Amino acid sequence: MTNHPHTLDSLAAADTARLTEILLEVCSSPRWAAAVADAGPWPDREALLAANAAAMASLTAEDLRDAMACHARIGEPIAGDAASEREQAGIHGVDQAVLDELHEANAAYEAKFGHVFLICATGRTAVGMLAALRERHPNDAATEAETVRGELRKINDIRLDRLLGHS
Repeated sequence: MTNHPHTLDSLAAADTARLTEILLEVCSSPRWAAAVADAGPWPDREALLAANAAAMASLTAEDLRDAMACHARIGEPIAGDAASEREQAGIHGVDQAVLDELHEANAAYEAKFGHVFLICATGRTAVGMLAALRERHPNDAATEAETVRGELRKINDIRLDRLLGHS
């Protein structure tokens, strides 16, 4: 994700291609990025976050897969990706046994649902994420898709705040 914050005015001034590029750093769904861009310019942060919520609500199952494509497996942040490492800070220094349990639970979840377990990991411990993973594993596919949609919205809210320098 871009290291320097943007303002709502600088986002409004960006051409469509640049704005889409910036938004795709927040969420890798092209449909989400287009929907958020189309909702602009945003008069304030709340309007931008509302555009995120509306865009997330409109995503199809395929769009959700696109949105999850850039997310690392819980317990395995992408090395060198500051956002991934920051968002999964709760796994640093955790006991290897917990990481092993996360790995096994992730594998079972992925076998059932066909995608990585997605959770807004910011501020969560590894043990807390493992508990949430186990709690959500019994969900049916439709319930889990809606849970993922909500988690993605939370992640995007945090990333949009960072984009605006509100971290």
